[in-house]
Amino acid sequence: MPAAPAPFREKVLVIACGALAREILAIIDANDLTHVELQCLPAQLHNRPEKIPAAVRAEIRKLRPHYAHILIGYGDCGTGGLLDTVLAEEGVERIEGAHCYAFFAGLDAFDAEAEAEPGTFYLTDFLARHFETLVIRPLGLDTHPELRDAYFGNYTRLLYLEQAPDPDVEARARAAAERLGLAYAKRVTGYGLLETRLTALST
Repeated sequence: MPAAPAPFREKVLVIACGALAREILAIIDANDLTHVELQCLPAQLHNRPEKIPAAVRAEIRKLRPHYAHILIGYGDCGTGGLLDTVLAEEGVERIEGAHCYAFFAGLDAFDAEAEAEPGTFYLTDFLARHFETLVIRPLGLDTHPELRDAYFGNYTRLLYLEQAPDPDVEARARAAAERLGLAYAKRVTGYGLLETRLTALST
């Protein structure tokens, strides 16, 4: 007998920060989420978070007619609640958490880390890979390393939240901590709430 056809699943769009592209695509592939499609906005928007809400709104309005459901792959990400205001107006949900750090680590675990050591600088796999282009150069530390203490003098440690094991990425995270003069710590998080919310789109 021929195999039964796969159940129909309506198309779902994830509009996400480019910093999450690798992780989202890995989750889609590992969980056979063939009905889920990804549209990313530039990761560099994090340097101008006030621009994130309008950019997300524009993508929602452009792409909404083509999808049954849209999920936003952002935390608040420094928008001061403005992203949530836009999403409420558009009737679209986002992944919970103030930052991607929170939904990778888990909301309660992230809050506990932040309370235990408030002077923590967080790195994800993406930030570890692109530390030079997203942190060092935008802050001018490549040409003015003496500014390090002005930016990071109130930090005491760098906490690397590892999504997928990779010795090269971990080495980059350790080098970032050394460059900033911070103690190094690591937590293995996997994909956390990001995977939970994406896999729920299959139901």
